[in-house]
Amino acid sequence: MFEMAKVLAPRLAHFAGVARTEHVTRAAQEMRVPQSTLSRAMVRLEQDLGVDLFARRGRTLSLTPAGRTFLGSVERALAEIGRAADEVRADADPATGKVAFGFLHTMGAETVPGLLHAFRADHPRVRFSLVQNYGEAMLERLRAGELDLCLTSPVPSAPDLVARRLDEQKLRLVVPADHRLAGRRRIRLAEAAEETFVTLEPGYGLRRITDDLCREAGFSPRIAFEGEEAETLRGLVAAGLGVALLPPPAVPRPGVAELTVTAPRAAREIGVAWLDGHPDTPPVAAFKKFLLSKRGNLLPG
Repeated sequence: MFEMAKVLAPRLAHFAGVARTEHVTRAAQEMRVPQSTLSRAMVRLEQDLGVDLFARRGRTLSLTPAGRTFLGSVERALAEIGRAADEVRADADPATGKVAFGFLHTMGAETVPGLLHAFRADHPRVRFSLVQNYGEAMLERLRAGELDLCLTSPVPSAPDLVARRLDEQKLRLVVPADHRLAGRRRIRLAEAAEETFVTLEPGYGLRRITDDLCREAGFSPRIAFEGEEAETLRGLVAAGLGVALLPPPAVPRPGVAELTVTAPRAAREIGVAWLDGHPDTPPVAAFKKFLLSKRGNLLPG
């Protein structure tokens, strides 16, 4: 089927033009192609299909029943191609084009809305297709061509990607408000070695950072729950299910205390990534430049 489509595709617009006028000379004039070229194309098309599409009377043609059936499908196919061409041109328009942008769940409450608001002050009609997910899933979508850019952590290092560090976010040890450590302001992570942790699922960047920091502190965390969203973990900490290493909340949450971790250094890098060698449309290039200009000043507060 695909092989036949490759053979037929170059002749479909010519066929539609001839079918519309039912006259080779007029069709050739309208499409600005030599009449001989058009005539040969129609003969080859019928040969490839093994079906007569036209009844011929000199230079005047009329569609056979098979030709009318074929014309209906050809017109639908050409209209779909035209719509696809319009869509990709619209997506690349500097003023009104589209950016497919992915970001972490923890960036969704304040950081990304603030970025979009600031960018749209100068580019009010640029459209965004937004994806909120964990880091590895977004990198897969980058590689699949479904995203233009993603805001992620840790900053990836892979030969097929380009990544730039934009900012750093300190992590805190979050404990229940009535916990024995709740009155502390600072803590060494090793002091939580006997605690039960609630964490994100394996594959999430923050989970990898949690595991690495605990290992550096000399212990492997006992996991009571693995979730998909940081604020859910904060709620579970408030409920007394365990402690967690988390970035600061968008809005302070009652029922927990958030302690600064003094050792090891608890922070995560936030960066932007894109596919190496992937050409940018004008709106993507503009948004990428905007994000890179936020280096060191990406996170609110």
